[in-house]
Amino acid sequence: MDEHTGGRGAVMGPEPEPDRGEPVVGRDAELARLFRVVDSVSADPVLMLVVGDVGTGKSTLLGHAVRRAEAGGARVLRAAGSESESSLAFSALHQLLRPVPAEVDGLPGRQRAALQDAFGKGPATSGPDLMLVGIAVLSLLSGLGDRHPVLVVLDDAQWCDRASLDALSFAARRLEGEPVTMLIGARGGDHLPGFDRHVPTLTLGPLDSAAADQLLDLQPKSPTGRTRSRILDQAGGNPLALVELARAASAPDTAVGSPSAGPLPLAEHLERIFAARLNGLPAATTRALLLLAAMDSADSAIAVPAGLPHAGDEIWPPAERAALVRRTGHDVRFRHPLVRSAVYHAASPGARREAHLALAEMLRDEPDRSAWHRAAACPHPDAAVSAELERSAGRARRRGGHAAAAQALQRAAELAPRREDSARLLVGAAAAAVFTGDIAWVEELVAAARTRTDDATLLASAAVQAGRLAVLTVRHPVVFSRLAGAAEELTVSQPAAALDLVAGAAVVRFYSGEDTQRHRIQDILRRLPANAPHADLRTWVRAVSDPFDDRDQLLALLPKLVAEAQDRPERLTAVGIMAWLLDETPQAVRAFDEAFDRWQVQGALPEGLGGAVAWAYTERGRWEQAREACARTTAVGRVAGLDHAVACAAAVDATLLALQGDPSTARTRAEEALTLIDPLESRSVGVYAHRALGAAAVAEGAYETAYGQLRMVFAADGTPVHYHASYPALADLAAAAVRCGRHEEAAAIVERSAAALAGHASPRLRALISRARGLLTDPREAEPHFRAALADPVLEYWPFERAQTLLDLAEWLRRRRRIAEARGPLTEALEIFRRLGARPWIERARAESRAAGLAVTDPAPDALAELSPQQQQIVRLAARGLTNREIGEKLFLSPRTVSSHLYRSFPKLGITARSQLRDLLEGTLVTAVQQEQGPPDAYVPDDPHAQTTALRESRSGHLGGLSRNLTRQTWTR
Repeated sequence: MDEHTGGRGAVMGPEPEPDRGEPVVGRDAELARLFRVVDSVSADPVLMLVVGDVGTGKSTLLGHAVRRAEAGGARVLRAAGSESESSLAFSALHQLLRPVPAEVDGLPGRQRAALQDAFGKGPATSGPDLMLVGIAVLSLLSGLGDRHPVLVVLDDAQWCDRASLDALSFAARRLEGEPVTMLIGARGGDHLPGFDRHVPTLTLGPLDSAAADQLLDLQPKSPTGRTRSRILDQAGGNPLALVELARAASAPDTAVGSPSAGPLPLAEHLERIFAARLNGLPAATTRALLLLAAMDSADSAIAVPAGLPHAGDEIWPPAERAALVRRTGHDVRFRHPLVRSAVYHAASPGARREAHLALAEMLRDEPDRSAWHRAAACPHPDAAVSAELERSAGRARRRGGHAAAAQALQRAAELAPRREDSARLLVGAAAAAVFTGDIAWVEELVAAARTRTDDATLLASAAVQAGRLAVLTVRHPVVFSRLAGAAEELTVSQPAAALDLVAGAAVVRFYSGEDTQRHRIQDILRRLPANAPHADLRTWVRAVSDPFDDRDQLLALLPKLVAEAQDRPERLTAVGIMAWLLDETPQAVRAFDEAFDRWQVQGALPEGLGGAVAWAYTERGRWEQAREACARTTAVGRVAGLDHAVACAAAVDATLLALQGDPSTARTRAEEALTLIDPLESRSVGVYAHRALGAAAVAEGAYETAYGQLRMVFAADGTPVHYHASYPALADLAAAAVRCGRHEEAAAIVERSAAALAGHASPRLRALISRARGLLTDPREAEPHFRAALADPVLEYWPFERAQTLLDLAEWLRRRRRIAEARGPLTEALEIFRRLGARPWIERARAESRAAGLAVTDPAPDALAELSPQQQQIVRLAARGLTNREIGEKLFLSPRTVSSHLYRSFPKLGITARSQLRDLLEGTLVTAVQQEQGPPDAYVPDDPHAQTTALRESRSGHLGGLSRNLTRQTWTR
């Protein structure tokens, strides 16, 4: 087959044969667009999909792009998917990175270990952190880009394993500012996880009539007359079809189909043409072709030593003359995937089985490949092969290849002789498929399991697996109905499983905020036996579905739950979520800290209520850790296709961005959250997004807009839109109302909420209600409300809310001409805002301080105000001694991106060396505290601890034990 046809090269060998440079007929515009992408490799990151039907020329165009990039000095990494390896986790990534072993070895320890675990070279006792694998790929590509531009080419991506696609799509989203380009070739219409949204796509359609005629004219024996018309009609503009039909028409004793037979599907017709070329080949050649077709391995290092004839063997020339294969160096490759398909399907079932068995024996040192070949050779159930595949699934799962594990277990179930074993394996497959985020696949596996067994335990487990993923989707009404219905059926026979299901239903209830769901959950809990196992889970369900009902009783159970959860990170996380829901944020943060200290690998999916982690850190004033949690949830959610998890993280992140003084980016993130969910079905995320939009408007002084957004947190009649997420907005609603003349409406909402929470409100909510009342009441009666909002010492654990109230009190005192009294709250509020980096609030507090006669200066830390929130975050991590790679790991950025942010930040900070960062941030913070305390009659905290809290917390890290090597002198480390 000629290179200019647009067909794919062979599939065996470490790299496809380089394009010879023949003209590409009818693809001038497409090739020009592809060249523009490749030519930008040295300046801007580009990701492009090249999609089209079989034979439209994807691989040929990619080959030209490779030649163009290499001529420009780029480093090219190239891989191709293969059907037989699509079930082997990380096989495509391994093929892609095989040419750069030194760079893999040079990765930081954790990243290198994760990649080695993924490739099966490490112990992988608990499975690699899949996000760390993605970071390793990102770091590696970024490092290669330091030396020269990089072009990554992945062809036949529809056949690549899911784990590789996840890692590459993760890296692709974070290549901003990197000299790295990715070109992904795939068949049109195939779902490509991670690459199917908002990705620039070059679609290859049929050639037009003029180009089709031109291509036929270029063939060695150009067809004419009626034959030419039939070829043009049959090919439909497909380049490969045009060339192969022309070749077939010129062969002796060959006709291009029978007029009476009617048109055949193109792929089937082409396969028949290729299969016809097998006639007359020597038996040994035919057998070797069948082995090659059955293997279809991209790794010749395995194929040839295993027993496949080498490229110089006399077996291959007849196949080469028949235009079935191409020999390149030491490799033998099919000229097109359809050749492989034709050779394989032309063989008898018995011959195919023999070929797979022969390959299984050749590859006995590759147990996963061997297992799949034995499975392909099984015409009937076989317990031994099923067990072999089950072991292969275990290996894949330990390497983090959840899709590969699910595929192996699904095939093992098909081969299991006993229906009970088949059902068990299908449930296991569903459990593995949960981590792919593919809800349709999970439900298909669960449905198949139900047809194979009546075992109540297995069926309950199947329902739990389906529910585990379903709660992370946006289909709240449907998912809740399924979970609750299944739980009701199992309350007597399988109470433990029923409790698991109702726990999932409680998560959906939280997201949806639907009150009818609360009643159904309570009814299920009442129907469960009093002695049902996992009483702690029952408590958790109660807290999630209604945290204000029997709050005191739930609080009393917290210490016992914490004690029982020690050394069990997943249970500590659950306890932390429950504590956060009960407004016990300090307890929640401690639980999350302990859990993460013990649980380095946090799994491949977000927690059911993973947003609680980010919110708890936000409320506690640990905004850096909150943004890290958002980054991880966003990364995991996007890879798994879980829009709801991404929306949750976006809403928290938007709030933080607004509070840190980046209202434009905050609005973008909040609007992203709203586009990913239906606010009427996911009330929690909708409320959080509107709160973020309100905070962004406040940051800009647009109080009418802020009130409009915060008003949407409550229904028309003043009831909360969400039973938990709405209440913390009460004080902000009141503050916006005061500044836009909406006192009466806001006061009615506040009092209605106060009445609803009577006797059940947490100290935090009571303080927020008191602050709201102080803002909305007659100024002559406001002071007791502000004092009440500050009275409980525990409220210091919500520093931003406390600082807001201190500022409100100070403003009230100054307006009442009690200026000396106002200075103390002002100083404390400004100190807190500074520590948090709440830029809009710093400016407001500074303006109020000047009005109160405080000597407010412009200390050095104000240089941070010129940095974006992300730059501030990076600078603070660098000041703690983290390298660019370590910062990248925490924030899911490439080292180059981190370096670029630091490079732009240093001039704004007035420094030239990395070692100056800690002195800048810590030393000037002490100066700022002293300067902001003002003249002698200003307020000075009685407790020395209060003076140093900000300094100490700025030094502390989330996980502890972080390196503080301050000898690094440049931003590039």
